[in-house]
Amino acid sequence: MSIKSISPIDGRYARVTKPLEDFVSEFALMKYRVIVELEWLQFLTNAKLEEIRVLTPSEIQLLENLKTNFSVSDAERIKEIERTTRHDVKAVEYFIREKFKGSSLEDVGEFVHFACTSEDINNLAYAMILRDALKTQLQPLLLEVMTAVSSLAELHKSLPMMARTHGQPASPTTLGKELAVFVYRWQRQYKQLEAQEYLGKFAGAVGNFNAHTSAYPDADWRNMAKAFVGSLGLTYNPLTTQIESHDFIAEVFHTLMRFNSITLGFAQDIWQYISLGYFKQRVVAGEIGSSTMPHKVNPIDFENAEANLGMANATFGHLASKLEVSRLQRDLSDSSALRNIGVGLAHTMIAFSSLKAGIAKLEVNKVRIAADLEHEWMLLAEPIQTVMRKYNVPNGYERMKDLTRGEHVDAASMRAFIQSLEIPDTDKNRLLEMRPETYVGLAADLVDEIR
Repeated sequence: MSIKSISPIDGRYARVTKPLEDFVSEFALMKYRVIVELEWLQFLTNAKLEEIRVLTPSEIQLLENLKTNFSVSDAERIKEIERTTRHDVKAVEYFIREKFKGSSLEDVGEFVHFACTSEDINNLAYAMILRDALKTQLQPLLLEVMTAVSSLAELHKSLPMMARTHGQPASPTTLGKELAVFVYRWQRQYKQLEAQEYLGKFAGAVGNFNAHTSAYPDADWRNMAKAFVGSLGLTYNPLTTQIESHDFIAEVFHTLMRFNSITLGFAQDIWQYISLGYFKQRVVAGEIGSSTMPHKVNPIDFENAEANLGMANATFGHLASKLEVSRLQRDLSDSSALRNIGVGLAHTMIAFSSLKAGIAKLEVNKVRIAADLEHEWMLLAEPIQTVMRKYNVPNGYERMKDLTRGEHVDAASMRAFIQSLEIPDTDKNRLLEMRPETYVGLAADLVDEIR
């Protein structure tokens, strides 16, 4: 972290985003390119092409060491080579050949980057980067937040709470059920992330295996490419231009955007519940809520999450729309755009880290929640008019509207109205026993849907 960092990702929030360095930094892109180049070389040595020999166990171990032990000094050497080549992928190729010099691998040096266009290397590197960053860093964090909210939902599944529609008092619900709504929505998006395909192409300069067939016209390049891409844990895209079309990247980002939009709604709702006093926040020693108002305990974690979710979705939205469009067989605009995939992931990571911290501080204020319900006996207008309809009592809705709309109705006046109804005693007694906090329908049972 530098106090002069331009972006808060690498400055103020560097502690949170540091784990992403191994996936979305320039260093990481170089490392993944080296991995792809060496995996392709090793694949070729096993392809039974006449001019390239099979590697010895010790040579295979040397390749593994180059991949596993790729260091900052290695990355700096690639950058030094690039200052001459003015081409970042060619610099990786030259770096690998340089590493082979003086070893038994020197005779296979010409097969490094064999028949490849730069995008053959880049698209596979980016697909692996995005997959690994999500599966090892982002998805576990999303799951932690989902689990924390799910636990809260289960704990408070039966806690009655006044709902609000249009910001106005509405039929009671339970706190747990309202939290479960978000968990259920997250679960659907998370399943889509888990099922996401990460595509790769490996067919040369314009996607036709031109160079490949010029050297080995009888080789089964289509199946070889499919096998190679599959060996990296990716799904083969057989029909491309010079670039993989990036549709799957747009799919990933659109799923993350939906996940983030749902989370934005969650953060805003919790903020409002805190404002209503339904949640209290545990005080952190030494923390200050206002420079002038000593009493304040602000919902800063949820506000921070809201801001960073917006930044993430702005980045994802641009990349999802930009990356799917390329002029003819390719243009270079996707190259610069792809270097920003870490921006959206980092802001998402910051947001969910803030949410995780904020959720851990929440304490339910049962007294305040109960007080709101006790004050709003008019909420029973809905069940009363519904039972009146059941027995064909004329103008049930209108009569309840006249009694309650814009008026304060207490328990006594509501029960007096019920006593006046000409309905069977069974339903009349049930309505007389009903209180706002008992009129929650199946809310508690609905929480079970998130298990």
